[in-house]
Amino acid sequence: MRVHRVLFAAIISACLSGAAASAVEWGLKEGTPAIQSAGPLAFGPDGILFVGDTKSATIFAIGTGDTKGDPSKVTLDVAGLNGKVAELLKSGSATINDLAVNPTSGHVYLSVTADAKPALVRVEADGKLSRVLLDKVLFQKVSLPNAPEDKEVSRNGRTSNPRGEAITDLAYVDGKVYVSGVAGGASPSNVREVPFPFNDANIGSNVEIYHAAHGRTEDNATIRTFIPLNINGEPSLLAGFTCTPLVKFPVSSFKPGEKSKGTTVAELGNRNKPLDMIVYKKDGKDFLLMSNSARGVMKISTENLATNPGLTTPVTGGGIAGQSFETIKELEGVIQLDRLNNDHAVVVVQSSPTSQDLRTILLP
Repeated sequence: MRVHRVLFAAIISACLSGAAASAVEWGLKEGTPAIQSAGPLAFGPDGILFVGDTKSATIFAIGTGDTKGDPSKVTLDVAGLNGKVAELLKSGSATINDLAVNPTSGHVYLSVTADAKPALVRVEADGKLSRVLLDKVLFQKVSLPNAPEDKEVSRNGRTSNPRGEAITDLAYVDGKVYVSGVAGGASPSNVREVPFPFNDANIGSNVEIYHAAHGRTEDNATIRTFIPLNINGEPSLLAGFTCTPLVKFPVSSFKPGEKSKGTTVAELGNRNKPLDMIVYKKDGKDFLLMSNSARGVMKISTENLATNPGLTTPVTGGGIAGQSFETIKELEGVIQLDRLNNDHAVVVVQSSPTSQDLRTILLP
């Protein structure tokens, strides 16, 4: 039976283009993904785009067929990006939820909500916008088994729908998709490690941190953005939380149904939410670049990250501690970013209260 399957796959691959054949090899099949919301984005191998659908608590893998290009030659400057997206989608307005650069082609992909409906938009190397059509595409999906219920709940005097945070960020590394977000249950902050091609998603690992600004250990603080990073040879995630601890987690600590306690390597100031984060190399050293809701864009050093013992005492009054950083004043208004190539990143800038621009920047 296995021989027959291999022969069948070989015949199919021979009949398809190179990009489509690669998608088939990754287990993607033709169909129309029923995406209910378009949230966090991440790219995997062979132009495969991962889309986090918080409404249905599902991750979609979509074969874009976008496997040719040269990111080193891409320079983007699109003024009024959100208005142009709305015009493309024939909508009164459009909200850009996330951005991801295809590392193979340098094209930028946007997840969008327009007229309360999800959409994906591609920005070509010349700045031209086009809608990513989802009719009869190659795709695969996996649903999260213990997502919070899709309903309004009250907690600590506030009412919200936790389903909207079922998926807060995504990343693909070495055959696995890492997913942060909120799960159902008493300890809602969660990280999942989902093998790709997809089969089933596990219930994930509950995460616990010492929140220095609050002076206490918490298991309900949700990861807002994270990056995979090898720390002294150990695969890890560096995660940013609201108000604003930066926490490292060894990937080996994520075990389904168990709790993983991270090491808080920095406290970056209160009354702030991290929005997006990338890692890059400059002058032979690794840095993080983090955009924030209220504290600008931070260039954070990774020096001595492996030996950082973690914060264990309160940091009060909006103070900072741990890994050193500087605020890049020239990048004021950046709300989302992704690395374009070794020297540049692509950013979405809130240029006015109603307008957003897409720009290429030199990594600081």
